[in-house]
Amino acid sequence: MKILFLHGLESKPGGAKPSMLSSHGHDVIEPALPKDDWSESIKIASEVFEEEQPDIVVGSSRGGAVAMGAGLSPQKLILIAPAWKKYCPACTLPPATTILHSLQDETIDFADSTLLSRMFGAELIEVGTGHRMNDDKALEKLSQVVGGNENETSI
Repeated sequence: MKILFLHGLESKPGGAKPSMLSSHGHDVIEPALPKDDWSESIKIASEVFEEEQPDIVVGSSRGGAVAMGAGLSPQKLILIAPAWKKYCPACTLPPATTILHSLQDETIDFADSTLLSRMFGAELIEVGTGHRMNDDKALEKLSQVVGGNENETSI
């Protein structure tokens, strides 16, 4: 499966979540998003989406807000603790959106994802032990939500 992964503000390509997805046989595209230029981040995400035509978009924290701001509408959108209230409060969600968020998130309030889920009917899954969502249970749930790949290898 082809996945566009949009990283968070303090992250960069090659983190635990996209690396796990790659290790499961997925083709993961990870553009570098500038942390100090919202418009450029939107432009990059839009261009890569159009060029690569991914099956799934995964946006983590600010990357989730970038996916929303760019109006990306893949077959499946997965948002991980999306920072939508800070970056894109007027944005909307497409159908087939799943939100993963931890109740122990110290950066983005879980209530923000609850509200987003209620407003647009997105599936909200409580998982993980903090904002980074790189603990084993969060990574396992992300893998499950993304779905299998016929080329998947065990780790």
